[in-house]
Amino acid sequence: MTLFERLTQTAKSMPQRLVLPESKEPRTLQAADRILADKIANVVFVGRRDEILAEADKLGLTHIAEAEVVNPEDTEFTHKYAVLFHDLRKKKGVTMEMAEEQVKNPLYLGCLMIKAGDADCMVAGALSPTSHVLRAAFQVLKTKPGISVVSGAFIMLLPENVPYGQDHMLIFADCAVVPDPTSEELAQIAVETAKTTRNIAGLDPVVAMLSFSTWGSASHERVDKVRNAVEIAKTMDPDLKIDGELQSDAAIVPEVAAKKAPGSEVAGHANTLIFPSLEVGNIAYKLVQRLAGAGAVGPILQGLAAPVNDLSRGATVDDIVNTIIVTCNQAIGEKNAKA
Repeated sequence: MTLFERLTQTAKSMPQRLVLPESKEPRTLQAADRILADKIANVVFVGRRDEILAEADKLGLTHIAEAEVVNPEDTEFTHKYAVLFHDLRKKKGVTMEMAEEQVKNPLYLGCLMIKAGDADCMVAGALSPTSHVLRAAFQVLKTKPGISVVSGAFIMLLPENVPYGQDHMLIFADCAVVPDPTSEELAQIAVETAKTTRNIAGLDPVVAMLSFSTWGSASHERVDKVRNAVEIAKTMDPDLKIDGELQSDAAIVPEVAAKKAPGSEVAGHANTLIFPSLEVGNIAYKLVQRLAGAGAVGPILQGLAAPVNDLSRGATVDDIVNTIIVTCNQAIGEKNAKA
């Protein structure tokens, strides 16, 4: 069973209420039609039903009518969300009048529905810049307790002939959000990425904190940052299998690990790689994608209080379907963890 076959099966077993705020965007509608046809999620569009159905009819889609539609212009419906947004942001100077206007924004209304418990997760970004999607999520949902940073992970689907990782997968983070994390932020990224490894990749996380040094082979303040992050992560999750600082070859190649980090339960067997900065992570995932022919699933946003994922504005229909499936699995994973 492939990764997405398994994730699809899990999503079908516990369909989540998924908000799609970009309700007339053609690729999003096509993806939603497939999601509804396969009963993967319960879709909630933000917009006007007549306009959404008219667009779906142009595209020849047959399942869009099965979705729920909420109208951001319906003040009777949006009033409670305006009150909620006012309560959340009044200390920042947001008046009730401003809140009533803000809930007309589909990105904000979607996040407010999740905050109120009326939806489970959201996918957007086919039309909206990443900054707009993240701003709505930050202002409404905020981050999880004990987490101050949002990060982005990629599941790298490795070719059959690549002997590293586990089940032909490696999980990379942060590759999308935080340019230069502190030790505390790096530790949070490691702990949250371990959850992605478990809940989405379906693997028991083995986390390597990467550097240009292995166990003190080099001395530098950037090495110290990684080493300190390892200790902080251990206090955050004492059961987490984590080690560092490790060079990338020591993290994934058993023969190198035996020489550079003998006795480590992580070195040589890592499936989750935490990069010391965004530039390193972003460069690494793109090089592995191009040079090794690996698939890259992501970015999967981590650290938010509820699952919201951002799409590339160049996303294909398949990309959107896959992001929806991942997002639903994040929601299921969070519910299972709380239970």
